[in-house]
Amino acid sequence: MNKKNGNGPWTVEDSKSLYNVERWGADYFDINESGRVIVRPLQAAGASVEIMSVLEEVRSRKLKFPVLIRFQDILRHRVVAINQAFNSSITKHKFKGRYRGVFPIKVNQLREVVEEILDAGQPFDFGLEVGSKPELYAGLAMQPNPDSLIICNGYKDADFIRVALMGVKLGKQVILVVEKLEELRHIIQISRTEGVVPQIGIRLRLLSKSAGKWADSGGEDAKFGLNTAELVAAMDLLRAEGLEQSFKLLHFHIGSQVPDILTVTKAVQEATRFYTKLRKMGFPVDYLDVGGGLGVDYDGSRAAFESSTNYSLQEYTDGVVRSIRDVCEAERVEHPTIVSESGRAIVAHHSVLVVEVFGAIGKVGTTPDFQFGENEHALVQELLEIKAGLVKGNKLAAFHNAFSRKQSAHDMFTLGVLELVDKAKIESLFWQICDEVVHYYKGRKHMPEEIRNLEDSLGDQYVCNFSVFQSLLDHWALGQLFPIMPLDRLAEKPTREATLVDITCDSDGEVRQFIDLEDVRDSLPLHPLKRNGDGYEPYYLGFFLMGAYQDIMGDLHNLFGRVNEVHVFLDPDEPAGYYIEEVIEGNTIIHSLTSVQYDEYELKRQMKAQMDAAIKSDRLKPSEAMRLLDDYEKGLRDYTYLSF
Repeated sequence: MNKKNGNGPWTVEDSKSLYNVERWGADYFDINESGRVIVRPLQAAGASVEIMSVLEEVRSRKLKFPVLIRFQDILRHRVVAINQAFNSSITKHKFKGRYRGVFPIKVNQLREVVEEILDAGQPFDFGLEVGSKPELYAGLAMQPNPDSLIICNGYKDADFIRVALMGVKLGKQVILVVEKLEELRHIIQISRTEGVVPQIGIRLRLLSKSAGKWADSGGEDAKFGLNTAELVAAMDLLRAEGLEQSFKLLHFHIGSQVPDILTVTKAVQEATRFYTKLRKMGFPVDYLDVGGGLGVDYDGSRAAFESSTNYSLQEYTDGVVRSIRDVCEAERVEHPTIVSESGRAIVAHHSVLVVEVFGAIGKVGTTPDFQFGENEHALVQELLEIKAGLVKGNKLAAFHNAFSRKQSAHDMFTLGVLELVDKAKIESLFWQICDEVVHYYKGRKHMPEEIRNLEDSLGDQYVCNFSVFQSLLDHWALGQLFPIMPLDRLAEKPTREATLVDITCDSDGEVRQFIDLEDVRDSLPLHPLKRNGDGYEPYYLGFFLMGAYQDIMGDLHNLFGRVNEVHVFLDPDEPAGYYIEEVIEGNTIIHSLTSVQYDEYELKRQMKAQMDAAIKSDRLKPSEAMRLLDDYEKGLRDYTYLSF
């Protein structure tokens, strides 16, 4: 039974339901009986890791927060899962081709991530997709397997083409995907000069397109790809050059995070029709590349919503394989080798950002404990009477009356006829009344819209030691939702509603939208912070499914840099069942300053000159000046985030 409305003691099961972890967690994340979040990197086939246990080791190594935890076994598990799902669908639907997946490096270019994916994908000849010269240089070096594909997307110049052809000379399967007709001419010309027979793919600009944030990736107005007339022109050019055999791959992409399986199957059917016509016209195309788009269910709703998907991994692969088979059978054409570029679905689950909450800003409970006497201002007295009558009186009318007094106080203060302390008392009483009114309506079938809005206004702001712009850029820029929840205390009822604010000096540095099963929440249920002297006991939040794009796209707003990260591997021989394989320290202050053209030695020289001047003018003693200079120089090596 769910106790969220106060019917009985709070349980771990209530927290699972509240944060929806059993749905978006995809069997990788759960809450144990102690009320702590656990990770199962191999799902039911392996051991679990308590994230708070990892944090204890993080603290023992003197690493500061925020910290990104990478569960490398999840990466490996995802690679195996997508290959097994496609192979299962191929067997199930009697498909006569095979599957050859590639990982699009742009989704997460970090070396340790790419290495893990390639190692796990070796039995499946899992390859790479690159979209720039830096990615191509990395891909050629890191992918030694001659049976794995390296697919080159994106616009290309002569240097890009020459380096790709270098891979062909080395015996690699490097396919240059033509994004516009002029590229094909350049590829042919440069391959003649280099004496290499190129392997060519062509990207289609389908009529089919997706919906949501990335819908413009597909359709007739897409940035990349050839339309039907341009495809015919490309075929004529290949024939004229005697390069029909070089046409190896047909490619399309309808957008990232496709929420609806019908969108996928419709696009696959359209592209397969192009494939079959090309085969009938004498072009021995081997590969049909269905691009990316395999989504991640960030909110667990399993709906055709932009932060979710209405299909599972197996349903996706079944839909792709069945759609290609049906068209090929109808056209009596040989089945192709299926290629997919599913990056988000491989890397999203493997990393968790852990941030520390170090303060709360609230309307109620953070104001001074005012003492009220007999000679209070008339508005104060009226609000005291409204508050006293709340127990038996009409709650909605009480709110309206209190709001009227608060507005009157604002007008009087603006005119200079109300004292500061009286204004403070009035506002404090108003928010106390609002808190009681909202509490009265909670759990009732009907809550007036203005009280619902009031509930949002009463929410706390939890101040978190991180930067939205560095670690959560897709949320800030695109409104992408990520699962967020406390890592501990989940056997307790969370009694506060809060939004999250970061430590940048930008008002946009906040999280005000959260996942929900049916809609988007405007606040996140959290526990009250526990006082510890002048501060609070540690309270940690986990930001989940962070592995796709967020590692790469971070912004240096306020010069907050890359965060500390640790890589966790399962190991049954370890006492805890896991070990931290690698620690990668985040940016120091001098790292971030250097990235914007500050020179360390010049900064030190300028500070020393100021210290010398302060000594000469007797503002500082020499010993104090040297101590301050030493502090400054040591501080340049500190983490860019706050320390508590």
